[in-house]
Amino acid sequence: MAVSPTGTHAHWSSRFAFIMAAVGSAVGLGNLWRFPFMTGQNGGSAFVLIYIGCVILFALPVLMAEIAIGRNAQQSAISSTRKMALEAGKSGGWSIVGWVCTAGGFLILTTYSVIAGQVMAYSAAGFAGGFGSDAGATMFYEGQGTQLIWHAIFMGLTIWIVAQGLKGGIERVATMLMPLFFVVLLGLTVYSLLNGHAGEAINFLFTPDFSVINGGTFVAALGQAFFSVSVASAIMITYGSYLPKETNIGSSSVIIASADTMVALVAGLMIFPIVFMVGIDPAEGLGLIFSALPAVFADMPAGNIIGGAFFALAFIAAVTSSISLLEATVAFVDEHANFGRPQTAVLLGFFAFMIGAGAVYSEDFASSFVDWISGSFLLPLGGFLVAVFAGWVLPKDLLKSELSHTGHGLFAFFHFCVRWIVPPAIAVILLLGLDAKFNAGQIGMALGLG
Repeated sequence: MAVSPTGTHAHWSSRFAFIMAAVGSAVGLGNLWRFPFMTGQNGGSAFVLIYIGCVILFALPVLMAEIAIGRNAQQSAISSTRKMALEAGKSGGWSIVGWVCTAGGFLILTTYSVIAGQVMAYSAAGFAGGFGSDAGATMFYEGQGTQLIWHAIFMGLTIWIVAQGLKGGIERVATMLMPLFFVVLLGLTVYSLLNGHAGEAINFLFTPDFSVINGGTFVAALGQAFFSVSVASAIMITYGSYLPKETNIGSSSVIIASADTMVALVAGLMIFPIVFMVGIDPAEGLGLIFSALPAVFADMPAGNIIGGAFFALAFIAAVTSSISLLEATVAFVDEHANFGRPQTAVLLGFFAFMIGAGAVYSEDFASSFVDWISGSFLLPLGGFLVAVFAGWVLPKDLLKSELSHTGHGLFAFFHFCVRWIVPPAIAVILLLGLDAKFNAGQIGMALGLG
């Protein structure tokens, strides 16, 4: 496990460091990349309202449960769930909660790194003048060999940071990059609102059209909420294990979920004014980021700088998320092997790289297996199991003592949700996602990577 130089379990040096790392994990490509195009594909602000509801009712209670579990047990997700189950007089087999979450998070990392590599390439292209022509950006990412190199660079950076440990790597990077992230995000949003069609963007994001809502909208919103807030992937249990006892988990969780949601909304205000200005269909999907926007930057004054900054922003979001995904698995292996943290990070990172390489050379491999298994199955299943574990397996008094700084109203809301709201809702939506996949024959990310 992560240890300090004195051999004790490592802890965040401050609440600020924890929140920056947790927000950095939550604020990822899902906010800047997937959220805007999912909003476009699902009717604009109607999807936004459902997404916010999913964050409040599902993601926030599970987030609080995961941090509480990690802090109580002071171990990795797998070891924490086993330890707490045994202390509650239940079967150690409840460690399945940690296994499912850890496996889901690790598989997400494998393809997340491929997308993040493309983000790095496009940022480099922008600052190097590659947005001067429509083909300029793609030349930096042309061919599977080049794509594999960028994937390797990004994964190598992730491995290096995690290998430095909690304070020397993860905490240092998060406390430096996240404030920079917010400054760049604010600057790009102001630029977009002043130079694009701000009115259309605001109307699109904040005027609901419930006529387009269907079952698939709820499936997409729940999946986006879970992935975006970084729950059900072992991250927050792991980060919670490094949290001092005096930290208020309830208020910290609200800050993390609120910051993540605000970034997603601000990202829409950053992207959509430009989208509407040039007449791009906001439901275009992935092409909105990697095809449409580079072409827009090519025709803008100072487009290379603006485009480079946009993809640099996405890179910061990606790397603060990827280190948390790798850390969750490294923490468990480090507990049970004598490799040492650097060797463990290299070994697991290389394994993740090899799976991601399969995605580079086979899109079907990524979408039909890795993305679907991790995003559409393991992620919601992990959330379901965490809620059942916290709501029905662990004694209420134990959770109440771990959340002692949390107000009575928030704790009552939390415990009611993890018992009665989250498990049945996720079970229904998970079944809907499985039914859509197998009966409609459509392979993809019903709840997927975001």
